[in-house]
Amino acid sequence: MKKILCCMVLTLMAGCADTSRYTTVDANASMKTRMRACLISEATAKFQAGTLFVQGLSATSDELVSICLRKLALQSAGISEESQSAAQSIIQNLRNFGTAN
Repeated sequence: MKKILCCMVLTLMAGCADTSRYTTVDANASMKTRMRACLISEATAKFQAGTLFVQGLSATSDELVSICLRKLALQSAGISEESQSAAQSIIQNLRNFGTAN
């Protein structure tokens, strides 16, 4: 099963040299379309990093769905990923400052 999935992903990626058209959607796109684009983007990133097949199929799909749900929820709330990253950086800097004293 894993080999078949791997072959399918490789075929898809080879056939779609320009995956940006599948991973970039309009802000007014439906939630289903944005979720699909996010899933493709995250799966492609994991594939390129060599971590797509580290866990089982179910665990990997759960992880991808979780990541995309979080991203889409933040976008819906008007919080960009950049803002969240900045907040995390501030908290980490304060944590480091607190442990340095």
